[in-house]
Order: sequence, then C-alpha cells, then structure tokens
Amino acid sequence: MRGRAVRKLLRYHVVMTTKVRRRLTTLLCADVEGYARLMGADEAGTLETLRRYRAAMATLIERHDGRIVNTWGDAVIAEFPSVVEAVQCAVETQQELSTYNGALPEPRRMIFRIGIHLGDVMVEGDDIYGDGVNIAARLQELAEPGGILISGPVYEQVYNKLSIGFDCLGQQHLKNVANPVTGYRVLQVGAATPPRAPRPDVRMEVATPPRPAEQAQAGLASAWGWYRALPRASAVLIAVAVFLFLINVFSGLKEIWFQWPATPLLLIAFLRAAFPRKPS
Repeated sequence: MRGRAVRKLLRYHVVMTTKVRRRLTTLLCADVEGYARLMGADEAGTLETLRRYRAAMATLIERHDGRIVNTWGDAVIAEFPSVVEAVQCAVETQQELSTYNGALPEPRRMIFRIGIHLGDVMVEGDDIYGDGVNIAARLQELAEPGGILISGPVYEQVYNKLSIGFDCLGQQHLKNVANPVTGYRVLQVGAATPPRAPRPDVRMEVATPPRPAEQAQAGLASAWGWYRALPRASAVLIAVAVFLFLINVFSGLKEIWFQWPATPLLLIAFLRAAFPRKPS
C-alpha cells in the first residue's frame, strides 16, 4: 500500500514539474488529398503506400534538421529551427512524392497538400500546441493537391533566399483563427498551377484574390531583397545612378542628360555583381 502511494506521488511530481515553455518555430503540416476515398477503395494498399511515403518524408525532414511531432491519421506535423530549410524540405518532398506517384495508376496515387507557418508555440515535452499549429493546419487545408501554401511570416524570411517563385493569394480568413493570414502559393519548378477551385468544406471568402496593392507590395519587397543582396560596391553605384536620374527629373526634363554618367555606372555595377572579386 505504501509503495503504491509512493508511485502515485512520484507520478504527480513528474506532472507538476513538467514546465510548459514557449518558442518561435517553423511548422509544416501535410496530409493526403482524398484519403477517405483511397481507404474506401483499398485499405491495405493505401496503408502500405502511406507508410512508404511517410518514410520518404521522414528522411527529408531529418535531412533538413527538422523533427516529426505527430502523425495522426494521414497527417504529418513537423517543426524546423530554420524557415528556409522547412520550405526547401516541402519542395523536395512534393518533387520526390511526385516521382513515386508516377509509378502508380492514377486512382491509387497519394497526393499531399502542405502548409507552413512561422509562429509562437507552447512546448510540453515532445508535443507542441497553440495557434501556430492551427494556422499551419488550416493553410494545408487550403493548399492545392501537390501544392505548398505558406504564411506571410514564412514568405518574409524566404522570398530572397530560395530560387523559387511565389504567388500572393491575399488575406485568408482561417477557421478558429482570430486575424486573417496572408497566404503565398509556392510556384514549384515543373509543377502545374491550375486555377484554384473552391473546396466544398471551405467558406468562399478564403479564396480572396490578391489585391493590386498587395501584388505591388510583394513586387517591391522582391526588388528590395534583390538590391540588398548585391555587393556593396554595386549597390552604391546603382544608388548614385538613381540619384542622377532624380536630379535630372527635378531640374526639368527639357534636357535629358542623366543617361551619360548613369550608363557606365550601371554597367560597372552589374559587372561587379556578376563577377564578384574573390577574397585574396
């Protein structure tokens, strides 16, 4: 009797001393499009395919320094310390699983949707909770089959670090999420980008088309990211050329002269950017 009481006390102590912590992390949520249909057609075959696909995903997640948090049903939740690695992992996952599907007849193909969000979460042991997980899951629901949908915070971290394109879909009103989240579709190389069709289980307002102001903002952000990535000397020369153009504009355009000093400056700037000097 006394031993049982001691064991209960120890269990209570472990629960009470488990501290819930918070951290900023990148969350990747993936699940299978039409999983119920696949299971209805062939339970054993679908489970075997899911195991193989999950094993491939686990390898890629580990390769990009991520970890799988949960795998309930057909879903996979993973977290990454790096936003760039999370998006790169998602792209490689869709590419690899696409080759897997190429060997299967169309009715048996298993196509994943992926959502990625950077947010604050609560951590208890190996589990994570909070709005960040919910947002990643909701973005995954809105992604196209075989597609990747990322949130605004993810886009801000990766748009100038990866050689892939992004399509701004505007603000998305996600279920059980207080504030709208701006969504960006990842434009994968070689992937088809069919028009977005409304899903029957999602309110029509989530498919808000991108506004011109948001598209302009995304274009300016992309141009600014390109400029910031230039070598310092090239950035300075381009800034001088722009300054000369502004002087010409504000002094009147009756005589256009800025192109004569600006042309060699821009030529040198682009040559310096294309052929950077190697450190000695």
